[in-house]
Amino acid sequence: MSTSDHSAVPAPAPASFAVTVADVELEPEDLDPAQIVSGDPVVTGKVLWESADGRQVRGIWQITPGVVTDVEANELFVVVSGRATVEVEGGGTLELGPGSACVLREGDKTVWTVHETLRKAYHISY
Repeated sequence: MSTSDHSAVPAPAPASFAVTVADVELEPEDLDPAQIVSGDPVVTGKVLWESADGRQVRGIWQITPGVVTDVEANELFVVVSGRATVEVEGGGTLELGPGSACVLREGDKTVWTVHETLRKAYHISY
């Protein structure tokens, strides 16, 4: 799923850095109520780096259990914890868990069924 607000550019980060993904403190993100199919999912995240032109974003993102729809960005992510099933319209069903690497194409229409709170580290290109 794409981050909801990539317009705010954080302070420049050092050229190279490391974080422990499980320990990064996340901030609330908006989830359009129209995207919620069932449950009461809550989305949080943290942008770790954004390119000067805003076309690339790297960060940590998390969602609690529930079912939501999304239209994806061009994204690569790795699941750190949790489990989800992602149905891609006109494509396959992706079973995600810790260690799963996933590539989503820009414009993919998806339905996310989050079974256990899912946290991922991501890279999005716009």
